[in-house]
Amino acid sequence: MPSDMELPYDPATQANWQEVASEHVDFDWTIDFAKQTISGSATHLLRVKTDNVKEVIFDTVALDVTKVIVEDRPGNFELGPNHAVMGSPLRILLPPSRKVGDQLRVQIFYSTTKDCTAVQWLGKEQTQGKTFPFMFSQAQPIYARSMAPLQDSSSVKITYAAKVASVLPVLLSAIRVSPPSDGPAHGGKEIGKDVVIYEYKQPVPIPTYLIAIAVGNFRYRALPKVEGKEWSTGVWAEPELIDAAYWEFSEATGKFLATAETILPPYRFGVYDLLVLPPSFPYGGMENACLTFLTPTLLVGDRTLVDVVVHELTHSWFGNGVTQANSTHFWLNEGWTVYMERLMLQLLYTPAARGFSFLVGFKALQDSLKGYVDRPRYQRLVIDFEPGEDPDDAYSRVPYEKGANFLLQLERVLGGLDVFLPYVYDYVSTFMGKSITTEQWKAHLYAYFGKHGGEEKIKALDSVKWDEWLYGEGLKLPVEMVYDTALAREAFSLAEKWDASRSEADVSKLGFQASDVASFNANQKIVFLERLQSYAALPTSHIKYLGEVYSFLGTPNAELRWRFYEVALLDPASPAAKEFAPEAAKWVTGTDGSGILRGRMKFCRPTFRAIARVDRTLAVEVFGANREAFHPIARRLIEKDLGIA
Repeated sequence: MPSDMELPYDPATQANWQEVASEHVDFDWTIDFAKQTISGSATHLLRVKTDNVKEVIFDTVALDVTKVIVEDRPGNFELGPNHAVMGSPLRILLPPSRKVGDQLRVQIFYSTTKDCTAVQWLGKEQTQGKTFPFMFSQAQPIYARSMAPLQDSSSVKITYAAKVASVLPVLLSAIRVSPPSDGPAHGGKEIGKDVVIYEYKQPVPIPTYLIAIAVGNFRYRALPKVEGKEWSTGVWAEPELIDAAYWEFSEATGKFLATAETILPPYRFGVYDLLVLPPSFPYGGMENACLTFLTPTLLVGDRTLVDVVVHELTHSWFGNGVTQANSTHFWLNEGWTVYMERLMLQLLYTPAARGFSFLVGFKALQDSLKGYVDRPRYQRLVIDFEPGEDPDDAYSRVPYEKGANFLLQLERVLGGLDVFLPYVYDYVSTFMGKSITTEQWKAHLYAYFGKHGGEEKIKALDSVKWDEWLYGEGLKLPVEMVYDTALAREAFSLAEKWDASRSEADVSKLGFQASDVASFNANQKIVFLERLQSYAALPTSHIKYLGEVYSFLGTPNAELRWRFYEVALLDPASPAAKEFAPEAAKWVTGTDGSGILRGRMKFCRPTFRAIARVDRTLAVEVFGANREAFHPIARRLIEKDLGIA
């Protein structure tokens, strides 16, 4: 079993976690919406890893540290110079003559500042209810250090407890101690006026990137209990959205979790709640422990996008349970999660659903690989980051999709699911609660199949193109992957008909009608629109007609609208692109009359990039006018995309 000492150096932290490591943190916080700060203290319980360690070093970004107490006495501290990516190391002197295994308590008093990357403060007009402000955090990959002084590496796992004073309800990635979730909102006190102390505990050790907070006017609704299960599930949302959120997720969530437990060890976190955030949340979902954060773009009223929840809850084992040692091994979190998510689709629906999901993902993988043609090392599955290199620069679908395809290939090479599933269970059981590297994963894989398959399976593993899968660059996978395309055939056929129709100038004679897609679910419509992008750009008249006849122009489903704009903007020099670029700009910023920002980076980043290819000035101006509405992480990455960082 790997110990901390065997884990490699983490290039994105300045903390000395290999010498002295944080094991538990007590947060005592006050939320101030007027000043837009989290202030109070973080008390670390540290364990000494090397004799006579002289200091503890924490990661910080833009924190105002005022006082330190070491073992109940005032401590000496200094904030080192600021590094653009890693922030300022907080160095605190420790009492002399400490031995391996000793415990120490260090309390740090501090406040966040306006440059806190993790937290977005929303005015009341940016919420659904427009009555109270809202704040939420996003700590992955390395932003937890802007909320609190932490050893901000996924090689360090901590338990935590928190007391948070706030005039609005508070949620954390932990189990609520008080006031009770299912009691009156805000403990029965007046929301927006009375201060209530919220208490939480997280008894399962987690990496710091899973520390999360949300503060706003939300309500709770318990999801249906699953017979024989000790864990509970529930949904949180603003009062205006709670009915829609409950309806969207009530059927699926418990079923998803119970299905996962048929092939994986039991769920360890006790509570699995969902929180629907305002539209500026930059991801589809974030697997914060006990509390998955979700984008409101999933609330489409037909339950077609709930599979995002399968992905996030699968992280409870892959990422939250077995964790990447650092961002070099991010694929161990995401590639495994996507692979298992698609396996779950097969168990929940059909084998064809699994193949179909791989097909949708393959287009996203190709787009990401093309996006890194000028930086090919980011096309690799395992990226050896330089010290201080920003892991978010490499954030794309590559670790998700290349990783999932790699595991699918291993499954096939080793003899299918009957052989592979017992291995998956053993892998999770072996490393649950640990942080590991790709090398440790591979060593366990070989050891397992050496024991449960002997020479034949080792031979099969030796036939795998390891270097090409892990370190290969370029636009192709090492093996041409074949998927079950049964669910895609009609969509492919319809796209072919549109491609063949381009010579007909009079769109009224095309013969396409709404009934063409009436039997398609949202994912089949996605595949149809993506298939259209594999052909030359359609004439402007066809694109307009496509948007009208299939209602893509007015659909509230962001997955469909975004892909329609991708079709419209495919040829940046075309009249269609000139016509639709301003519409896409209004849509992505919510200035189209909807008032809904498309802050999810899956939509806003490629949309701004596509608009910029047509009219860079338009992209820069529209983004500039709406910059503050986006989460700080999305803001930074869009600025890099547009070359204005």
